[in-house]
Amino acid sequence: MSEKPDRSASDIGARASRMKAARDDPGPSPLRGIGTFGVIGWSIAVPTVGGAFLGLWLDRAAPQEFSWTIALILGGVFVGALIAWGWIGREGGGK
Repeated sequence: MSEKPDRSASDIGARASRMKAARDDPGPSPLRGIGTFGVIGWSIAVPTVGGAFLGLWLDRAAPQEFSWTIALILGGVFVGALIAWGWIGREGGGK
């Protein structure tokens, strides 16, 4: 029968240090990435759809030579992109 080699105290200490470091800083999580992707999508979609509904209402209430709907959809995309950009910057996407 073969005997298991004994671990020295320094080996056990090094392993414990690595485990503690991994627990304290787990690194990027795939689920967090999916969640961030969803938040970014919603931050663009909500202003865009809101702009579309407001534009449809304005097209009926205050008709102009231009389309309120198209203008406010583009405005919603722009505002949503700014919100998403701010969110990515806040979450550390620039690392």
